Amino acid sequence: MPFADLRSSAPLVLDGGLATELEARGHDLSDELWSARLLHDAPEEVVAAHEAFFRAGAAIATTASYQASFSGFGARGIGRGEAAALMRRSVELARQAAERLEPERPRWVAASVGPYGATLADGSEYRGRYGLTVSDLVGFHRTRLEVLAGAAPDVLALETVPDLDEAIALIEAIDGIGVPAWLSYTVADGRTRAGQPLAEAFDVARDHEGIVAVGVNCCSPAEVTPALAIARQVTGKPVIAYPNSGEGWDADRRIWTGGSQSPDTAASSWAREGAAVIGGCCRVRPDDIAALAASLA
Repeated sequence: MPFADLRSSAPLVLDGGLATELEARGHDLSDELWSARLLHDAPEEVVAAHEAFFRAGAAIATTASYQASFSGFGARGIGRGEAAALMRRSVELARQAAERLEPERPRWVAASVGPYGATLADGSEYRGRYGLTVSDLVGFHRTRLEVLAGAAPDVLALETVPDLDEAIALIEAIDGIGVPAWLSYTVADGRTRAGQPLAEAFDVARDHEGIVAVGVNCCSPAEVTPALAIARQVTGKPVIAYPNSGEGWDADRRIWTGGSQSPDTAASSWAREGAAVIGGCCRVRPDDIAALAASLA
C-alpha cells in the first residue's frame, strides 16, 4: 500500500525511540550528532535497532536522520558529499532491516526530518523561535530533504516541529520533492512549543497535497487526544500520534525526569480519534511497541 493511502487501512504501528534503543545497546549519544553519529561509526547497530522494533510489531521504521544536517556533519569534519551519503544511508539501513525480516510483510520507511533546533543540541526544538526567517529555514531544510527523498523513503517524517514558522518553511521546502510527508508538532499545554494555537498550526497543512497526515510527537501522552481532535477537524487529513514515555527532558542537566507511561495504555482512544499511525518517541522501547501492537490488534 502506498503510504499516501492511509485512509483505507487500520492504524499502522510506528516504531519507538530509535536513539533510546541505541543507548540501551550501549552507545553514548551525548554528542551533537546524536543517533546520526552511528550512521558513520556503527551502521550495523542502527540496523539492529530497527530490527528490534520490527520484531516487536512495528510496521514503520523512522530513520536515524533526525539530527543529520550538512552543518552538523561539517562540524565533525565530514564533507558535503559524505554527509549526503550518510543521510541516504539512514534510509538504506531501515530498508535493509525491513527486508531481512519476513520480506513479504508490508513495512514502510519514514525518513526523519527533525527541526532546525535539533541541530543546535541544546533543547531548542522544545522552544522554537530561533530568530531565523522562514526563508532561512526553507534553505536549511530543502537541501537535506532533497537528499533524503533521493533515497526513496516511503514518507518524509517532518517531526518534532515546535513552531508555526518552521512548519510553514517545511511545507514550502517539500514542494516538488516527489515523496509524501507527514507533519508532526511537539506540543505542550494544548499549544505548539512556541505557544501558538494548534488550530492555527494545523491549518497551514490543510490544503497542501504533499502533507498526507498530521499529528503530534515528542510530547506527553496526555497531550495527544485533544491535539488529534483539532488536527482532524482542521485539516480533514489522517492523524498520527507518537508521544514520549511521559517523562520530561531537562536540557540543562541532559536527563529525563518524571514517570513513564507506555503508549498502549491510551492507543485505543487515539484510534477512536481516527489515528492512522500510532507509535512512540523518546524513551519508548520495543517492549512498549509490542504491547501497543497487541492492544491495536
